[in-house]
Amino acid sequence: MAPWTLTDIAAALRTGWAADTCSPDDMLRSPWSPDNPAWGHCDITALVIHDIFGGDLVLGDVHLGGRPVGHHWWNRLPNGVEIDLTREQFRHGQTISRPRAVPRPPGPPRRRREAYRLLRARVADCIGPLPVAA
Repeated sequence: MAPWTLTDIAAALRTGWAADTCSPDDMLRSPWSPDNPAWGHCDITALVIHDIFGGDLVLGDVHLGGRPVGHHWWNRLPNGVEIDLTREQFRHGQTISRPRAVPRPPGPPRRRREAYRLLRARVADCIGPLPVAA
């Protein structure tokens, strides 16, 4: 198997994002659309990136017009580089504040288990088998 690049992984994730993997909470705010494919995918995308690279999961609070409207997840690699493949979803002036590293809970996520598994499978279909999930 050839080594993956971050470009390969990002393309596979973008291919895997769809309405059936979008966060239900975000779907209530605004429906998923191919025009904004990252919408509602930050949590499970960060978990798949964590599966591949390890490091830290980073969580920030999302604000719109000074009011809290949700949370945003991304990754800090073991070398300290931060990767946020879903930041592009924020197109209406949302800001992200108070980033903090959070521990990954053991096993697949309870709340988004099926969407996470589906996204992992779609990524693996594009680039090959992924490391065993943490």
